[in-house]
Amino acid sequence: MTRTVSAFLYRLCLGAVMAIAMVPMPAQAFQNGPASVAPLAKKLIDAVVNIATSQTVKGPSGVPLPKVPKGAPFEDFFDDFFNKRGGVPHEDRRISSLGSGFVIDGKQGLIVTNNHVIEGAEEIEVNFHDGTKLKVDKIIGRDTKADLALLKVTPKKPLADVKFGSSDKIEVGDWVMAIGNPFGLGGSVSMGIISAKSRDINSGPYDDYLQTDAAINKGNSGGPLFNMDGEVIGVNTAIISPTGGSIGIGFAVPSDTVANVIDQLEKYGEVRRGWLGVKIQSVTDDIAETLGLNESRGALIAAVTPDGPASKAGLEPGDVILKFDDKDVTTMRGLPRLVAQAPIGKGVDVELLRNGHQKTVQVTVGRLEATDNDDNDLKDSGEQDLPPGAAIMGLKLSALTGALRQKYGLDSKIKGVVVEAVDPQSPASKKGIKPGDVIVEAAQTAVSDPDDVAASVAKVRKSGRKAVLLRVEDGKGDLRFVAVPIS
Repeated sequence: MTRTVSAFLYRLCLGAVMAIAMVPMPAQAFQNGPASVAPLAKKLIDAVVNIATSQTVKGPSGVPLPKVPKGAPFEDFFDDFFNKRGGVPHEDRRISSLGSGFVIDGKQGLIVTNNHVIEGAEEIEVNFHDGTKLKVDKIIGRDTKADLALLKVTPKKPLADVKFGSSDKIEVGDWVMAIGNPFGLGGSVSMGIISAKSRDINSGPYDDYLQTDAAINKGNSGGPLFNMDGEVIGVNTAIISPTGGSIGIGFAVPSDTVANVIDQLEKYGEVRRGWLGVKIQSVTDDIAETLGLNESRGALIAAVTPDGPASKAGLEPGDVILKFDDKDVTTMRGLPRLVAQAPIGKGVDVELLRNGHQKTVQVTVGRLEATDNDDNDLKDSGEQDLPPGAAIMGLKLSALTGALRQKYGLDSKIKGVVVEAVDPQSPASKKGIKPGDVIVEAAQTAVSDPDDVAASVAKVRKSGRKAVLLRVEDGKGDLRFVAVPIS
């Protein structure tokens, strides 16, 4: 009976589909089809280039040579055969690779591409759509963090070029066009839409990719992603693919980021990023609850660099940055991007939450040096069986003594209560608190002995909150906030 019903339903659905398909459509719809993008592609394609690089590497020349024991039959034959074919176990080899790029200044011959396209290259040649080839005279600058590079060629006549548009204005669902050099097939055009914005694919500290389903393959790297006005709104950089080919998940560096980086590379030959002088972490749901936020948003300051811009402006650990320079900080990772793009020396308004109250302070942006480790998420883990007698949230706590400082390698400047053991089944263990950590604050109150921690926990429990916010410092001096659930 079941099989019969199923067969009937199948026939019914098929009939419905056939009936719909047979509904007459206007003849004009079949004649014209969707609007052609040929005029736009023709206008842009001359500004998109193929980039060929070559370099010399040391290593095995190919398949390992067979080893023939001394005195074996045909030993002389093998030696003679492979010597004639240059069978050297290790020799220098010339390798080449292909990528894409685009011209942003046709008179000066300035070309944008990905840094990874030219990484390690000894020679770089630019191939144009009309068959012209030019050697790259100079790498004006490169930025590994944004994976961008600016190249210089000397054109015999002005080159076709393109301009940047606003990636901020592009919306999910808008049509985009990618032009590049996939698998060495130059001048390939593909169409798609913006699938998502602000994608973090863990490729660097400033991930903020546009996601598109336009076909992007190997060789498209460094090529432009255009809006329907012919403006560059992204630089195609990465794909997710189990096969090595496009499955409709490609990523482009937004043009707002690209334009800022390229402008600095052209002016200075390097990128000069803004610096705030804080260590930050995500505002999780449980941390948001302890701070009185109605949702998890912003960036929580775990530590402030002495004499840094944030310190001079009066920012404090425990502050949650909600806005930076009038731009919302929706997630922790959003803040480093905003700070990095801010002009050095500019005074910007920072809106923050402190002790349940919002306030605004002005910070003068500093310059991020290569040695600075600014605005990083703080992570740690570890656990240990808890001996009998410990009672505070599954933690055995002790006041700091000289012997305990020596045991855990703690600096004399660290103040608080040291964790000596952790119940592996406790919420504190699951939150990454480990022996040797020092609780500096509990519920945003400084503590110096276990009784202080117990009092803060009791106060939080009485208020009806579900977790207590601890500020924890490890032996390396790294500070972080941890919201530990309490029963």
